[in-house]
Amino acid sequence: MSGTTTVNEPATHDSASTGERADLLESLAKHRHFLRFTTRDLTDEQAGRRTTASQLCLGGLIKHVTAVERAWAQFILDGPSAMPDFTTMTEADWARRADEFRMLPGETLAGVLLDYANVARRTDELVATLPDLNATQPLPKAPWSEPGARWSARRVLMHIIAETAQHAGHADIIRESLDGAKTMG
Repeated sequence: MSGTTTVNEPATHDSASTGERADLLESLAKHRHFLRFTTRDLTDEQAGRRTTASQLCLGGLIKHVTAVERAWAQFILDGPSAMPDFTTMTEADWARRADEFRMLPGETLAGVLLDYANVARRTDELVATLPDLNATQPLPKAPWSEPGARWSARRVLMHIIAETAQHAGHADIIRESLDGAKTMG
């Protein structure tokens, strides 16, 4: 069993951002903090433990949110080519995707949190420097995407915020089931 990992403060956004961009970055930073905070003082083994009926664990949730944020930020720049064609994924592809929801042998909570911090920093830089939040890209092929739909950079950022907030809530339940600790309250 590895030692416990202390959660550092989340990356802060560029103070030069104002208005809508500052609001988006502040909201994203808040939800990232809540997600990361659920892992405070945990060992690698604890971060990989399933504590509910779900297949999810805290380290896996952070890995998933990291992968989602990385892919959607790249989507803002490159469009649907930044993501797989979900309509053609095989069982093996889905099994590999499922690995982002769990801690794999050799992975550490510190490593997962560092990867998340690096992705967060790149996303924050993108938000601060993107020429136009109204720029759109066609959504990738997926059973859940409306054919022909396009999302603006703004909508993608709101999706990243929503995904982070949703999984921060999942993480809070998993942590409370693990040892009674709560993010708030």
